[in-house]
Amino acid sequence: MKTFLPLAIVLVLSSGYGVWYRTSRGRIKGKSGAMALISSADIDGSSFGSRVTLLQFSSAFCSPCRATRALLTDITADMADVVHIDLDAEGHLELVRRLDIRSTPTTLILDGNQVEVGRAVGAPKRDQVTKAIAAVAAVHN
Repeated sequence: MKTFLPLAIVLVLSSGYGVWYRTSRGRIKGKSGAMALISSADIDGSSFGSRVTLLQFSSAFCSPCRATRALLTDITADMADVVHIDLDAEGHLELVRRLDIRSTPTTLILDGNQVEVGRAVGAPKRDQVTKAIAAVAAVHN
């Protein structure tokens, strides 16, 4: 019986970590007290959206990054005032450090003033992204 106790402890701890990890990935979390830290020069001269910019940090061999890119491109295709910008995290290490990007994909939700109002770590769901865009529009109109 004593030999099964360490196995049971490891099983419980690893299951708890797995549940926490799955529930924390892909959620859009609001940001408070943010400052405008991102300029056009930081993102290779790309244009920001007048209402919302979805700034995605990706890496080359990341399959959730490709899925997130496809989702965000599809969502923003019909919105003239919402822009999706995909940046390679390895090519923008200074910006990654400054913005505390810890994993890919990470998508920052910026308002029309380039202030971070939310972030999604992992691959977000379509309804989460559309609700976040609508929330930024409601606050800034």
